[in-house]
Amino acid sequence: MRLAMVVHRFGLEIRGGAELHCRLIAELLSQNHEVEIVTTCAKDYLTWANAYPAGLTSVNGLRVWRFPVRRTRDLDRFARLQQRVFYRDHSDADAHAWLNAQGPLSPAMRNWISRYKDSFDYWICYSYRYWTTYHAMQAAAGKGVLVPTAEADPAIDVPMFQSLFQDSRAIVFNTAEERDMILDRSDSHDVPSDIIGVGIQEPTRTQDYEHSSDPRRFRREFEIEESFFLYIGRIDSNKGCNQLFNYHTQAVERAEENGEEPRLLVLIGHPVIPIPDHPYIRHIGAIDEQQKFDALAAASFLVMPSFYESLSMVLLEAWALSKPVLVNAHCKVLRGQVERSNGGLYYANNNMFVESLNLLMNDRRLREACGKAGRKYFEGNYQWPIIEQQWERLLGMLDG
Repeated sequence: MRLAMVVHRFGLEIRGGAELHCRLIAELLSQNHEVEIVTTCAKDYLTWANAYPAGLTSVNGLRVWRFPVRRTRDLDRFARLQQRVFYRDHSDADAHAWLNAQGPLSPAMRNWISRYKDSFDYWICYSYRYWTTYHAMQAAAGKGVLVPTAEADPAIDVPMFQSLFQDSRAIVFNTAEERDMILDRSDSHDVPSDIIGVGIQEPTRTQDYEHSSDPRRFRREFEIEESFFLYIGRIDSNKGCNQLFNYHTQAVERAEENGEEPRLLVLIGHPVIPIPDHPYIRHIGAIDEQQKFDALAAASFLVMPSFYESLSMVLLEAWALSKPVLVNAHCKVLRGQVERSNGGLYYANNNMFVESLNLLMNDRRLREACGKAGRKYFEGNYQWPIIEQQWERLLGMLDG
C-alpha cells in the first residue's frame, strides 16, 4: 500500500508526544509499505514559526513533504478563543476560529492533500485537535484513518469534532480509556477501529546490564549519589507539575518532621513553568536518549503526575527497564495502565502521594515486583512485532 501520514510537526529533534509516535509507526510501516510524511515547516509547538525549509526532504529514510505555516500563533487570542469555546456557549464559527488560532494553519498542505488524495491508499492523521488533522481528514474524505491521541480535556467536548470521528475511515485508539471516552462523546461506534499502542526505541541489551542503559554513568555525569525518583517530560502545569512540586514539598516537610531523610526529585525536560528553588528538587534539563535511559536505570521509580494523557510513552520506557511507576489517579489512562499492568502505584491526593512515595522508595521488594510486572505488560502489549501485526490486520481489513 501507499500510505501518507499527516502530523502537525515532524523531525528527529521532536522526541515525544504524537510526533514521535507518528515517526515510529511510520518507520515500522515503511518496512512493508510505501510511506510518506505530510507535515508543516514548524518546529516550535507554541508559535508554529516556520523553521524547516518547505518542500520534499528525507528523515530516517522517509520521504517528508513540508508545507509553510501561514502565520504564527497569537497566544493571547488563542487563549481568549479557547476560554470561550471550552467553557461558554459558542457558535460553530467560534469553534472554527479557535481551530484556526490553534493551528498550525497551512492552506498549502490542505490544497496538496486535495490534489493528491487518490495517489495514496490511506491518509493516517495524527492528533484530532489540530488544524492540520481536521482539514487533512476533510481533504482526504473516505481515506482518512484517524489516530486521535485524545486526552480527557475540554477539547474532546467541542461539537465540531463529532463529525471528524464519525466520518473517519477508521480510528486507531491508544488505550481502552481513550476509546471509551471518544465513543461516548462522538457516537462513532460504527466506524472500524482498533486499540493499537506504540513501541519504544528500546536500548539494546549488553552483557554488563540487562540493557545498555548505565545507572552508574548517569550518577557520575550528574553527580547524584543519593536515591531519587524521576520525572521525564515537559515541565508544565498541564502535565501536573505544579501539583507534583506542592506534594513533594509537603513530603519533604513531613520527612524532616519525622527525622527522616527527604527524597530527591530529579526533573528531565523543558520547563514551561518556574521550577522551585528547592534542595530536594533538581532539574538537569534536556538530555539525549542515552542519558534518558541511564537516568531511568538509576532512578528508584518514575513519577507521571499528568492529568491528561492518551498513552504516555515514558511509562512504557520505564517498564521496558523494569522500573515501577507512580501516576496521577485522576488521569483514567494512566490509572488504567497501572491497574492492568500492576506496574506501579497511583495517588489521588497528597496523603496518597506521600504514602506511595515512601512505599516505593523504602520497599525494594515492592519496587522489583512492580517493575517485573510492568516489564511483562510491556512485552505482552508493546513490542514492535505485536504493534506491526495489529496495524497490518487493520489495514488488511480496510483493504478487504
